[in-house]
Amino acid sequence: MKSNYKKLGEYIRQVDIRNKDLKVSRLLGVSISKFFIESIANTVGTDFSNYKVVHKGQFAYGPVTSRNGEKISVALLEEDECIISSSYIVFEIVNVEELLPEYLMIWFSRPEFDRYARFKSHGSVREVMDWEEMCNVEIPVPTYEEQRKIVEAYKSVEDRINLKRKVNVNLEATIQACFDRLFFNAGINLSETIIKQYSVPNEWVDSTIAEYATVQTGPFGSQLHNEDYVDNGTPIITVEHMDGKYIAHRNLPLVSNDDVERLKKYDLRIGDIVFSRVGSVDRAVMVSHHENGWLFSGRCLRVRPFDIRMGCYFLWWFNQPVIKQLVSASAVGATMPSINTSILNNIRIILPPVEAMKSFGSIADNLIEIIATNLEEIRKLDSMREYIQMFLSH
Repeated sequence: MKSNYKKLGEYIRQVDIRNKDLKVSRLLGVSISKFFIESIANTVGTDFSNYKVVHKGQFAYGPVTSRNGEKISVALLEEDECIISSSYIVFEIVNVEELLPEYLMIWFSRPEFDRYARFKSHGSVREVMDWEEMCNVEIPVPTYEEQRKIVEAYKSVEDRINLKRKVNVNLEATIQACFDRLFFNAGINLSETIIKQYSVPNEWVDSTIAEYATVQTGPFGSQLHNEDYVDNGTPIITVEHMDGKYIAHRNLPLVSNDDVERLKKYDLRIGDIVFSRVGSVDRAVMVSHHENGWLFSGRCLRVRPFDIRMGCYFLWWFNQPVIKQLVSASAVGATMPSINTSILNNIRIILPPVEAMKSFGSIADNLIEIIATNLEEIRKLDSMREYIQMFLSH
């Protein structure tokens, strides 16, 4: 054991207060993201008197780690008291002037702790990290002042991340409001019009993706192998990097400049939309200025509108509720659904007047660029947060 490391059992004690008087009604659970969350369990007819009460500043964890995504569910309650299932273990810090609860929660948030918890879990039917193993966890315990500074630095990064996420939610709501005003006010429901093939207004055009965009399949295995990846170079996005509406910038494979030239027909430009080709065929992301010049993998399909000012932003926003449904419905294969250029080219869409698409594009372009910039800052802040977590073990 390092000199500044102490066993956690010296600083914590188990708490077991039951809700016998039924004074506490708020039922929560603990997620693998290490937060208290609203319970989704069916509680009709449940006797809550045997549930455990958790007070602000106390911890709870689920000792069962098997089938838990390689993570342990543990969280610090920072709100008013709640009740949780008796299957959780509740504990508190004996002296918060020796060990700050927020500091301990940062330690629990480290991926290394998840790996440790899984390694220390045992059992034949279900693997659990019991209370004894939790008490045997060794953690660095610096002075109270050092702990406080670490917590403040970590919290400032988290607050900034949460702020940027809220800004992005508001920006997306603004784009959606503009989309609704420009297109849904035309008196039709776009989703029903596509899927049920209703008639459309005269000024709208019944079309296919092929009539206004090119569709390109990514490089197949013979053109690109894992051994072609390098430590520094141009990123390639794969299906694993399709994170909701946007491209995740984590663990990106990189290729050399020579390979970029060889694979230049598989480049990405601002406004391109990339679909998953195999498996999760309803995944799609849009390329922002941060990914301009990147490449895409063979498990993907790229849609590139002929005119970025007209098509990409309309298709992208329209893609969310409609195109994904149609792509999923058109996929072939029972065990592993897949789509190809022919399927995507023949997806039928309706296009509003050109000027309407341009108006929406001019608005969406600026706002999506801000969203992309915020996402890039969030990624950097996440790296800072990980650095603080790593710093604790040194």
